[in-house]
Amino acid sequence: MQSMSFTLIESVPGFITLILASAGLLALLEEKVGRRFFSLVPAVVVLYFVILCAATLSVWQASPAIDQAYKATKSSLLPAMIFLMMVQADLRIIAKLGPRLLLTFLAASTSIVVAIILVYTLTKTWLPEQSWQTFAALAGSWLGGTGNMVAVQGIFSINEDAMGYALLVDSIDYAVWVFILLALTPHAAKFNRWSGADSERLSQVAAQLDEQQVGHATGASLLFWLGCAALVSTGAISLGQMLPSNMFFNSTAWQVVIATGLGLIAAQTPLKRLGGDRELSKLMLFMLIALIASRGSIANIGQAPVFILAGLLILLLHALVMLALAKLFKLDLFTCGVASLANIGGVASAPILAASYSRSLIPVGILMALLGYIVGTAGGILVGNLLPAL
Repeated sequence: MQSMSFTLIESVPGFITLILASAGLLALLEEKVGRRFFSLVPAVVVLYFVILCAATLSVWQASPAIDQAYKATKSSLLPAMIFLMMVQADLRIIAKLGPRLLLTFLAASTSIVVAIILVYTLTKTWLPEQSWQTFAALAGSWLGGTGNMVAVQGIFSINEDAMGYALLVDSIDYAVWVFILLALTPHAAKFNRWSGADSERLSQVAAQLDEQQVGHATGASLLFWLGCAALVSTGAISLGQMLPSNMFFNSTAWQVVIATGLGLIAAQTPLKRLGGDRELSKLMLFMLIALIASRGSIANIGQAPVFILAGLLILLLHALVMLALAKLFKLDLFTCGVASLANIGGVASAPILAASYSRSLIPVGILMALLGYIVGTAGGILVGNLLPAL
């Protein structure tokens, strides 16, 4: 008798259909059904482990054709997604945050990088070989967002098991951190008295910020941005292959830099108000996460508890630094919390924390998170180059 097989898909169209259908279903569930659940466990993480389970069960049959489709689709989507992510990152509006808020954000970013390096140094003997890849991917996410994590994964060719650990830490420890920051909101007045913060400064900044008015996505705008993203992706891939590369900065890194630069240029034009760019970038992110998961196996993530504890230690060190900065520079709880969550949670959660203080402060959370998009990949590249040398 022949052994039973779970293989259901044997063709490239079937494989791509599974990726698209899974990404679309999770995106719809996040938007329409389970917002409370997905605010704690991001839909991209659920998607990752759904596809990871499918890969473990051999739902599709590995073949050279599917392998080639994976590589071609992933390499084309990455610069396209990065470009679309940047379209809302208008540096002129971000500058309105003022030096105090911007410096607090950058201080939070620096503390996360330092904490990751310290924790990796302390725990690497208990972690599997190549564990630096997990910390590099985590740095990309905790300095910007999941899109930055995917960019770092592409630049360093981080294996799927390391990505699985990074996503687990990003999901579980992130949920703990969001809960703590939201639970502290009612105690803002006590914290501000302790730090000696002047709350009037924040009110003045909020009054200066204009919330960006972005149009609703239409068929025309989606098609326009799809064409732009395809053009940028093709150009970035071609240029990236022509530019000089080395062990620290390869062609994929060039592609990310080019796509980021073109996205920032687009953000300075009226095109940023067209609408549709956010929706498309989210779709591409879901597809990339599903593609990465398709190469992994759930059997290879047995050391997840150690990584989760390491992530909590990173957050503890980051919190201690932020407390010290708050006391030293008389920062209020809102500024510290949103600067932290703009790094660790990104554009999905920083505005939620801002809204828990005041709806007038939502633009502050949005703009800080957009700044994270810009610095996240660079921070991940820095960490990814430093850790293997330790």
